[in-house]
Amino acid sequence: MTFGFAPSSAASLSTSTSATSATRLLEPAEWAAAGIPLLRNPREVVSGLHSRHRPRPATAIVAVLDPDERVRASASFTRRQASSDGWMFRNALLAQLRRVIPHDLRLRTPVRTAVLLYCRDGDARWTEEDGAWMWGLRDACTLHGLRCGAYITLTRDGWQVLGEGRGGRRPHADSTPEPFALSEAPPPLPRTGGAASEVLRRAAAR
Repeated sequence: MTFGFAPSSAASLSTSTSATSATRLLEPAEWAAAGIPLLRNPREVVSGLHSRHRPRPATAIVAVLDPDERVRASASFTRRQASSDGWMFRNALLAQLRRVIPHDLRLRTPVRTAVLLYCRDGDARWTEEDGAWMWGLRDACTLHGLRCGAYITLTRDGWQVLGEGRGGRRPHADSTPEPFALSEAPPPLPRTGGAASEVLRRAAAR
């Protein structure tokens, strides 16, 4: 006769949750194969978002671009939870998109593109956290009727468009935002906090 201990329901649930969370991320190869549209001028997009939102590590900026790559809406918020979960990131991004721009679900083919810039510590190499943000961005775009665009990291080494191999040294996480040209209108005040921050706060409290 063999004696043993059956796994507790709590342990089984924890293992199942961890396995599910691990599937809610995209590997670099999956992202590259997804047909994400290339930015014509990524440095201009990065510099513009950096100037508008002045991000610091753990700040995410989601922006909606028109077909000419002009920013039509953008929002920033601070990541507050400890774990990297694509589902939570999706909810946070979707909450911000709903605040700043109407959905395009009535269109047969999306005409606007959402991009995500995430300022974080570390170097530009892909991490599982990046994979969770990629999964969240792709899913949020589908639910808001947008094309899924570039995922960009901003670190102290510079910026990097993951999956494309394009990047630059400026701006970086510690750099001073570049001033806007006189011909441009002053940047709007960044939208921060709101529903997404509340979602992340509740997740961290669980």
